[in-house]
Amino acid sequence: MPSVRSTLRCAALVGCLLLSAASSEAQPPVRQVLVLQSFDRGNLVVDSFTGYFRVELDRRAGTPVNVVQVVVGPTGFVGAPEREVVDYIRAMFADRPKPDLIMTVAGPAAVFARKYRSQLFPDTPLLFAAVDQRFLRDAPLGDKETAVAVVNDYPRLLEEILQLLPETKQVFMVMGSGLLSKFWRQEFEEELRPFHDRLTFVWSEELSLPEILRRSARLPRHSAIFYLTFGTDAQGGAYADERVLDDLRTTANAPLFGVQSVYLGSGVVGGTMMSIENLARNTADVALRLLNGAPPGSIKVPPQRPGQPTFDWRELQRWGIAESRLPAGSVVRYRSPSLWQEHSGTVLSAVGVLTVQSLLIVGLLHQRRARRKAEMESRKNLALAADASRRQTMSALTSSIAHELGQPLSSMTYNAQALQMMIAADRVMPDTLSEIASDIQSQGVQAMQIIDRHRKMLRSRQLDKKAIDLHAVISESLALVSNDMRVRQIEVTVNLSANPCVIDGDPVLLQQVLVNLMMNAMDAMADTPPARRRVTISTDVSAADVVVSVRDTGTGLPKHIDDTLFTPFVTTKANGIGIGLTIARTIVDAHGGTIDAHNNPEGGATFTVTLRRTDTQEIRSGQQGAA
Repeated sequence: MPSVRSTLRCAALVGCLLLSAASSEAQPPVRQVLVLQSFDRGNLVVDSFTGYFRVELDRRAGTPVNVVQVVVGPTGFVGAPEREVVDYIRAMFADRPKPDLIMTVAGPAAVFARKYRSQLFPDTPLLFAAVDQRFLRDAPLGDKETAVAVVNDYPRLLEEILQLLPETKQVFMVMGSGLLSKFWRQEFEEELRPFHDRLTFVWSEELSLPEILRRSARLPRHSAIFYLTFGTDAQGGAYADERVLDDLRTTANAPLFGVQSVYLGSGVVGGTMMSIENLARNTADVALRLLNGAPPGSIKVPPQRPGQPTFDWRELQRWGIAESRLPAGSVVRYRSPSLWQEHSGTVLSAVGVLTVQSLLIVGLLHQRRARRKAEMESRKNLALAADASRRQTMSALTSSIAHELGQPLSSMTYNAQALQMMIAADRVMPDTLSEIASDIQSQGVQAMQIIDRHRKMLRSRQLDKKAIDLHAVISESLALVSNDMRVRQIEVTVNLSANPCVIDGDPVLLQQVLVNLMMNAMDAMADTPPARRRVTISTDVSAADVVVSVRDTGTGLPKHIDDTLFTPFVTTKANGIGIGLTIARTIVDAHGGTIDAHNNPEGGATFTVTLRRTDTQEIRSGQQGAA
């Protein structure tokens, strides 16, 4: 009795056999298509058509289709009799199922298939594909035959050549040699007869390829080249279309034209072309209907005609053909992309950057204009504030002015009275008279100097820089406040550097700064005992800078205003308005200098003004040049 394991093993084996048989029965048979080619590989039209056709057929069929290609045209079995080619094809299918469909490609294969139809599976449907209808006009299609034919409109291309190049006088007709060329030569002679009064036609079927290239390089002016197809030349050499087109484009001195869409991009200018891709798509549709059992006689397909005029932009540019001459509705391919098309991202980025830069520039210009306006306003305000500060200072020095003027005026009065008394007593001596007049003159000059010094201080002015001696400015500033210092019992010590102290500046504005600092120093010592009231004015001259310091022995600077000392309206005086130091700092800033203050360890405060020194050698050179 068999074991359970053996029983299971047998059951599994039987199941596998049944599944295998079912799978074998479920798979559809592979359908066979015999394709008879007119040309061996190298014919651009046939190769492109066959490639497109097989892709479309595989995509649409859904089930396996075996395509067998045999070249029966002039470049296939070279030198072999046609009957041997027939025997070869029959032998191919001796041990395999006969073809489900026979398809010819181009004219020579169509002629061959019709000639040997009775020997090549006469019951199999026959599809004439990619064939000019001229090859089928001698006999009607049989019951087992159908066609996807084309109508090549060669005269239309000649009309387009004359439209694009109206001065054309000669057309070089380039085609291969052999029976096919003789057929097309006869067809062309008839179709091109209407152009004989305008064009001269030169034929190439009796020339070798080198001779064709030499001829194309020496064509007369106003010539064009019409390329049909090639295959073999007069010497029997077989050449691929791509090579012939490339050689023609390189050597020819005239534009090249053709009617097949696959030639575009290989050197031809273009024209109204036959779309090989559309032709292959239509042929695959008819072939699939035949494979699915449709009777050939029931399939009627109108011949395909050339489609939309299409041109190569590069060749139009090369031969100087204006696009305005193209037929209406033309398509121009291979156009060089514009800057926008090729670099739209970069262009957008560049535009964005330029826009941002433009906005920044506009903003900067606006800011610069606003800054200049603010600077002008600031200078104007500086002048106004400086005037106010000077007037306040001069108001404080009114008594000093009166005292200063009083001394020379009193002296002048006394001298004048003494002179009158001498005149009345008739005791005027020449020497005495001269001495009295001299005293009156010197005292008048002194009064005028005092008035002029104060008038300069009161005069409104803008910043006017020039080379000045800062020591002289210090002396004039001391003269303005000297009387007030005597009244307040303040001792003045002046320590001026022995080095030249020349700077670029405005003497009146700098004098205002120094007077303000001296007045502040005197005010700070109001509560200081007279014996200790001292103002020390010093200068320190280095290679680059001049430092002027005003030192007092007063109460010093309050700590709570250390950081706001030069802020407007901050003051330590009971009757002060708090703009003196602000104006002083603004004037020093306008001179490119600095001003600061600190308390002295022994008491009091020191204000320091630092200004850039001017090279005295430069000043002397300038003065000598002016002289």
